[in-house]
Amino acid sequence: MPVELIRDVAATLRGRDLAAVAAGLTYFAGLGVVPWLLLSVWGAALISSPATVAVHLADLRLLVPPEMGARSVYDGLVRAGLELGPWGALVTIFPATFYGEGLRRACLRLSPRRDRFTGWRARLGLLPLVLAVPVLALGVFAAAPLMAHFARIGGVGGTLGQVVVAFHVSFVAIGVVIAWGFKVVAPGGPGWVATLAGAFGTSAVISGFLQGFLLFLAIPIDVGVPFGGLDVVGATVAIGLWLFVLHVLLLTGWAATDALDRRLRGHPGDEASEPVTDDAPDHAGPTPDDPRPSPAAVAVGAGR
Repeated sequence: MPVELIRDVAATLRGRDLAAVAAGLTYFAGLGVVPWLLLSVWGAALISSPATVAVHLADLRLLVPPEMGARSVYDGLVRAGLELGPWGALVTIFPATFYGEGLRRACLRLSPRRDRFTGWRARLGLLPLVLAVPVLALGVFAAAPLMAHFARIGGVGGTLGQVVVAFHVSFVAIGVVIAWGFKVVAPGGPGWVATLAGAFGTSAVISGFLQGFLLFLAIPIDVGVPFGGLDVVGATVAIGLWLFVLHVLLLTGWAATDALDRRLRGHPGDEASEPVTDDAPDHAGPTPDDPRPSPAAVAVGAGR
């Protein structure tokens, strides 16, 4: 089964420019990632209280490496999220839903099928996460004191404990979000068995990837050097690069989920073929397997 599944995934991705598709999805992520973070903070504060969330996020701040100036960005994001307000949250939902459109369009590029109202269906399908994400975020925030405790301990034991806790809380939260994205937002609507297996398998990879991103932030390098000392440009490009790699992993996980669903349904090769189009060229004459005479032969015969 694993070998056949790998072959199905390879067949899905064969001939598709995965890097270009992931780059397109990264553009949509650039539109939506900050709005989703703001909605997470504001929604979690609405569920509990701003004071509680502020305390949890202050503990979580210890996990953000200060070497690249990431803590100042973190502080600004937390402050903006806590002060968002109902009207600000309502406006923020609009750019946040663009990520759903990007995900559905990216999946259609990898596994073409007929689809209508792609953008609106995807964006409306993503809306329920506006209610779910703050709840999931509050669960992650609640684990912040424990992660901060390990961060204060330091050393191998503290770092290991911090990574283990951070991995598991992000694994659950990200897995739920990806499962909804694969099942509802992406095309095809795979069954729940394939969805849960693919979503949480993808979440495990991405959660580990995010721990690597924190490690990257802790490296004392000047990201502005390749851009004439413009640190803002360097940081933006670095984040964009990490988002791009993350989406390569995400789309590969979706391809595996789609392939697993087809195999469970007994149709392993249905979507691995080239897309069906309505603009196939008309043949001027018969095909090699067509016994009918060509129009030219008929005209010659008629003139004899």
